[in-house]
Amino acid sequence: MDPKGKVALLTGGARIGLVVADALAARGCDLALIYRTSREAAEASANAAITKGGRAITIRADAMDEDQVAHAVKEAHRALGRIDILLNMASIYVHTPDPNEADWSETIDANARSVFLFSTYVAPIMKQGGDGARIINFADWLPVSGRPRYRGFVPYYASKAAVLALTESLALELAPAVLVNAVAPGPILAPPDLTPEEDAETMNATPLRRWGGAGEIAKTVLFLIDSDFITGECIRVDGGRHLY
Repeated sequence: MDPKGKVALLTGGARIGLVVADALAARGCDLALIYRTSREAAEASANAAITKGGRAITIRADAMDEDQVAHAVKEAHRALGRIDILLNMASIYVHTPDPNEADWSETIDANARSVFLFSTYVAPIMKQGGDGARIINFADWLPVSGRPRYRGFVPYYASKAAVLALTESLALELAPAVLVNAVAPGPILAPPDLTPEEDAETMNATPLRRWGGAGEIAKTVLFLIDSDFITGECIRVDGGRHLY
């Protein structure tokens, strides 16, 4: 599918989301940017898209609240007339060495329930378009590699494994009208508090010996949008990290 003239709805527009939104706008795609706390990032993406000649709106919504999700999808459809692409990028990454029920519920809701809610409300609109819409979810390289590897991330790991299951099941349910796939990032952007020792450890465990950069995620997203015969798949973008 050529994204030119299409409308993409993005959740989680900070950091990697900024680059993905810019790549879509450069291809002539209009944007509906959903944010909860990252208002400045969403508005920056919208302004950049508008300067490229496209349309872009920002909508504040909590991806864990069904009423707010329903309102955000309705408002995006009303303002831009269609929704062809959904990027479920909203996510939290929290270290929980002794997780309690609140940790479990918040992480599952933020990372998996949000995918279910946005996909459920967007799918009927996509089916009206009739020309092969796209849902692209964001998983993680660890569950797609079938091993947790790091201690203290039980809710997070489970939530991203759920995203994989959602991707496959939604792909089956929504075919042939909607293609559903996922991206599983590995070492893409270095955390701001990373120590030199931690950086060296990451590089030593990554065959390509570098951080990928958000542009690699944008390329993968565009590939999945362009492709017309891939659904139910998850692509690792991890520089070969899973090989160690």
